[in-house]
Amino acid sequence: MSRDRCARAGSFTNRMRILFVSWRDLAHPKAGGSEVVVDRLAVALQQRGHETALMCGGPAEEHEYPVISLGGTYTQYLRAPFVARRFADWDLLVDMANGIPFFSPLWWRGPRVCLFTHVHADQWHDYFPGPVARVGYLLEQRAVPLVYRSTQFAAISPSTRDELQAMGVAGDRIHLMHLGLDPSVLVEPGPKAPEPTFVVLGRLAPNKAIDRLLAIWSRVHAVTGGRLLVVGDGPERERLEAQAPPGVVFKGRVTDAEKVELLGEAWLLVHAAPREGWGMVIMEAAAQGTPTVAFDVEGVRDAIVDGETGVLVADDDGFVAAWTDLVADTDRRLELGRRARARAEGFSWDASVDALLAAADRAKVRR
Repeated sequence: MSRDRCARAGSFTNRMRILFVSWRDLAHPKAGGSEVVVDRLAVALQQRGHETALMCGGPAEEHEYPVISLGGTYTQYLRAPFVARRFADWDLLVDMANGIPFFSPLWWRGPRVCLFTHVHADQWHDYFPGPVARVGYLLEQRAVPLVYRSTQFAAISPSTRDELQAMGVAGDRIHLMHLGLDPSVLVEPGPKAPEPTFVVLGRLAPNKAIDRLLAIWSRVHAVTGGRLLVVGDGPERERLEAQAPPGVVFKGRVTDAEKVELLGEAWLLVHAAPREGWGMVIMEAAAQGTPTVAFDVEGVRDAIVDGETGVLVADDDGFVAAWTDLVADTDRRLELGRRARARAEGFSWDASVDALLAAADRAKVRR
């Protein structure tokens, strides 16, 4: 390890044993961006000589690091403190906050970092009935700042950092940890498709607002023609396919290689989510020289430099205008793609690990 990296990582540069506790594993059928983050960090830490393990709800499977299933969606919160006793002499706990974190300050005595991929806020009501949503909201907004008042936080974007501060977390306890990009998406982009081709990428779930995007597409398609490729799967797929206007092609789940190829061919990535922690798919598209049109919302505005790597809009009319304008203006679209690619090259999981270790070092000092 270089001297510069040792300096960035602080005193946690010797071999450590690091335990992650998270809601799901990559093997879970509903796994998403948070699970990718845990996996990439755990693997990158091992590549530096650290030992890592993951506790999470089932289903789970072994990866390059051991994975311990804690049981069901809700019972895992009860089991986590007891299973964690096996790791009592480990050096660091990384508590992944997936809506409701594991409240590890109540049962973990060593250094810990609470990693927030995003603040759920009003999204609770997209997933749960009223009473459950209200409890989840209060636990996140009120209990987390209280229980974790002496804990170091890692936030994956300025938006998430700002929302944590608005919840009452002190700014000096929040470390900014941008997410990295896999080398596989940073390969040289292939040629763009000859006909107008656009991609929406992500889990087909209510929080991604794919139905809103389909309504926008019906207006755009009348002007541009071409295809909108919907890449991904999820509980909303059957309903979305039933209401899809002409020109929409549902690709379902694809391999990583197919994803990279589709992003490289696309003229634009279009993204309608009303809130994100960061916008990992936006950066993956950028890595393939494909700019994004999206709404100007939390997280997304951190992944897109408006007017340089993509376009942020305020409403549906603005979305239609930006989309059709970029189809007509080839030079501008390609320039946005070149700038997006240049920016994406600056993001790596190695840098993400540096930021996490800086938070860990501060956690050790405070303890």
